[in-house]
Amino acid sequence: MGDKSQQATTLSNIADLERSLGNLEESLKQIQAAIKIIEELRTKYTNKDLQSTYFASVQGYYQFYIDLLMELDKKYPNKGYNALALNISERSRARSLVELLTEAGADIRKGIDPKLLEEEQLMLGKIEAVQKQRQDPSISNDKTRIEKLEQENENLLNKYRELVDEIRTTSPQYADIKYPQPLELKQIQQQLDKDTLLLQYSLGEDRSFLWAVTPDSMEAYELPGQKQIEDTVNKFKEVILTGATPFGKENPNIINKPADELSKIILAPVVEKLGKKRLAIVADGALQSIPFAALADPTSTSTYQPLMVNHEIVNLPSVTVIETQRKRPRKTAPKTLAVIADPVFEAIDERITGKEEALGPEMNLNRSSLQRALKNNKRNGISRLKGTRAEAEEILKLVSPGEAIHAYDFDANYNFVTSPELKKYRFLLFATHGIVDTTNPELSGIVLSQFVDKQAKPVEKGYLRLGDIFNLDLGAELVVLSACDTGLGKDIKGEGLVGLTRGLMYAGSKRAVVSLWQVSDEGTSKLMPTFYKAVLQGKAPTIALREAQLQLWNSKEWQNPYYWAAFTLQGDWK
Repeated sequence: MGDKSQQATTLSNIADLERSLGNLEESLKQIQAAIKIIEELRTKYTNKDLQSTYFASVQGYYQFYIDLLMELDKKYPNKGYNALALNISERSRARSLVELLTEAGADIRKGIDPKLLEEEQLMLGKIEAVQKQRQDPSISNDKTRIEKLEQENENLLNKYRELVDEIRTTSPQYADIKYPQPLELKQIQQQLDKDTLLLQYSLGEDRSFLWAVTPDSMEAYELPGQKQIEDTVNKFKEVILTGATPFGKENPNIINKPADELSKIILAPVVEKLGKKRLAIVADGALQSIPFAALADPTSTSTYQPLMVNHEIVNLPSVTVIETQRKRPRKTAPKTLAVIADPVFEAIDERITGKEEALGPEMNLNRSSLQRALKNNKRNGISRLKGTRAEAEEILKLVSPGEAIHAYDFDANYNFVTSPELKKYRFLLFATHGIVDTTNPELSGIVLSQFVDKQAKPVEKGYLRLGDIFNLDLGAELVVLSACDTGLGKDIKGEGLVGLTRGLMYAGSKRAVVSLWQVSDEGTSKLMPTFYKAVLQGKAPTIALREAQLQLWNSKEWQNPYYWAAFTLQGDWK
């Protein structure tokens, strides 16, 4: 394996050299060969130390590949290089998810025949054993032995490929995650409708790219490099968060300039294509953490007008995810609404009357994931979200009692969330902390009650990690994480947020609404009931969210984007 990895590095270096010499086609051959090796190695890295190095290298390869294709497109227009670059962008996202799950140690078993799963694991074990023998220094001079091992390895890989083909046929849900097949341009266009414009971004070190796609067209645009975009994003986010201060609330217009500056970079190039279309956005890097709804509409030439005034906005982890969702058989859940709100996080909570018990080794291990995620977000603890109960109760009033279920306090726990009961509900509301860990995205998750009862007995599991989310079994049309907290800091990459939403979709939800920061109780209590009322009346979630946001925008008290722009819809718009 080490030889193969080195070979990929060598090919990548040759690709870089050939490009610097102007030999673009030869450079393309070399980077394609390097990525082929890398992708073959993906499933075989079981050593954690090797994983981190490998995962770090992969995205650099894809970035180089995309950038090279776009350079070739400039040199040879109409040869389809820009369409191939779009496909590679989708491919990169699919691989990132697989790698994230591998790092998370996610045990993805849903939808696969147990016998095939066992066969897959056995096959991978045999491949790893042969490759370990191949790396043994004692046989380095034994040509016959090396040739025999290499032949054995090739035979096993051929059998493995046959097994993967069988898994694709018999277990498509499992295969969509483990062995993704990213969409090409025509397939992407088939997922769109005449009222929807796809905006797909790819951030690169020296330059970034934007593809604007409709059912019958595709244009590619060059944008500034990653750092310039990130710097502008950070200014935009910092100003938004001033909305939480008295100064921000009294001065909603402070958003105008940074919103316009970012809009000029990432939206102005496609201004003529926007019209009043629904915008389906596949963001990248720092752009995954911004509210596109609050960007300045580039078609407005006078005062600041948020993008959502003229556009429904939906965010996608990738277009391939939507295609996967749509081809999956779905049954409408029989009941309407399940609510999880106001869990008990701390021993100092007024609902705790006893003394906190000491944690055993297993509980310490389970809680350590949450503690690490909090530390990475520079947080010491988790505060109670008192307003979530009032929010939940207001929304529950919209549904007849027989159609709804709720879990508050100690009942808002891991067992409730992972029970089969939740599959019966079309809409789920998690009014609790969601943590996006940008340092270790696999530690991202949803925080639930940390205690069994008021006597302060600790729960065995109180944190629904990314791997757990992927293994939920939901039948929901919509999951809302109304108090999700990404920490909206300067270094946000977005992978954790995408992981959370993609996990919910894989678990069975058609779409998810998440918040990019922990908004005020007051703002959320104004927006969420309005949103849910529209959804329960049968309006599409994209329309319902836009209408609820417009209502706050049009009110003087809640006009600042801090109060309404945090919520973004991820997933299918149909």
